[in-house]
Amino acid sequence: RFVETYIHNRRQFMHFDSDVGHYVADSPLGKPHADYWNSQPEILEDARAAVDTFC
Repeated sequence: RFVETYIHNRRQFMHFDSDVGHYVADSPLGKPHADYWNSQPEILEDARAAVDTFC
């Protein structure tokens, strides 16, 4: 399982979870970021490729 977290001001606002396969917002701040990154096939492809690299 690969999890990549994004933190701002010591609070997690978004993460990528390989079990889910896309970015998940953990707070209202992360919602626009997650929506944008999930709409970009290249970004999702890179995140999914990281699973093969690190796991």
